[in-house]
Amino acid sequence: MKLRSAIIVLGLAAVVPLRVLGCAACFGRSDSALAAGMNYGIFSLLVVITTMLGLIATFFVYIVRRAGQMPDAQLPEPTAVPES
Repeated sequence: MKLRSAIIVLGLAAVVPLRVLGCAACFGRSDSALAAGMNYGIFSLLVVITTMLGLIATFFVYIVRRAGQMPDAQLPEPTAVPES
């Protein structure tokens, strides 16, 4: 069954025109609207990821600074455990 479906997929792929196989950026038309949209998408994802990583780093810096302002914990003196 898998062999038959693989043969069908390969047969359909052989019939597909070459235009369908790649976008404008893949074929070298970097001045098309599709390539510009792809670039805007990449840049917007970069901005989102950079912003999120910056916010996470800022949060951890805030936590470390707050921990440095806390007074040291006063631990009770250890007591001897009676042997039984």
